[in-house]
Amino acid sequence: MGIVSILAGLGPVIIVLIIAGGLLFMNAVRVVQEYERGVIFRLGRLVGARGPGLFFLIPGVERMKKIDLRVITMEVPSQEAITRDNVTVKVNAVIYFKVIDPENAVVKVLDFIRATSLIAQTTLRSVLGQSDLDHLLSERDQINQTLQRIIDEQTDAWGIKVSAVEVRDVELPQSMQRAMARQAEAEREKRAKIIHAQGEFEASKQLAAAAAVIGSEPATLQLRYLQTLTEIAVEKNSTIIFPLPLDLLAGLMDLPRASNGRASAEPAMPVPGRSGV
Repeated sequence: MGIVSILAGLGPVIIVLIIAGGLLFMNAVRVVQEYERGVIFRLGRLVGARGPGLFFLIPGVERMKKIDLRVITMEVPSQEAITRDNVTVKVNAVIYFKVIDPENAVVKVLDFIRATSLIAQTTLRSVLGQSDLDHLLSERDQINQTLQRIIDEQTDAWGIKVSAVEVRDVELPQSMQRAMARQAEAEREKRAKIIHAQGEFEASKQLAAAAAVIGSEPATLQLRYLQTLTEIAVEKNSTIIFPLPLDLLAGLMDLPRASNGRASAEPAMPVPGRSGV
């Protein structure tokens, strides 16, 4: 009876111990995913990074902080800056970065995501202040590379790798937009006038060559005249005006002269029955 009563009295204690052991076991077991690492601290000292997989911690002695190693996409808020040619612009960007050293990301900086965001904002304003507006609009790739290099150099000590920085939108003042629209319109008109002048020049050269051919062969002028009459006749006109070249009139006026010349050149025929005395 005494042993049974003792075991009955120890029953609740055993249950409590089992429950406590189960809780300790659950706290000791850690599972880290493939894209994560667990940074272990033992009594405040850095032990190292573990994972991926299943491992155990010493309850009450070791603690762990998980760090995600995947690429983080973060939008940099719109920043207002003054370019080197004194134009006020608002620019926002997107930054892509990831943790390559989880130990430094935990030990060297309190919040590496917020710190990277603030550095990206200040760097964006600084780079914009050193660039002209034309350079900002036309050399977007070069500005992206400059931003990536500067931000990556500053975050390297935290174990952060900045893979890319992309400038998204450039917001200009309304007055600057109107000025740029007028400039683009003037540039288009300039190109149109240059193309028109080049066409006129080429046409004048072709006309000069055609005039030289027509001048060398008078018959071609008559052929061109007949072709013009054919083109006029195609149209449905009630009245047709026939242009008459002066050369044709001159040819017609020369016909009587040629006839008189031939008549005077022929010898007189003697009249039969008459003598020449």
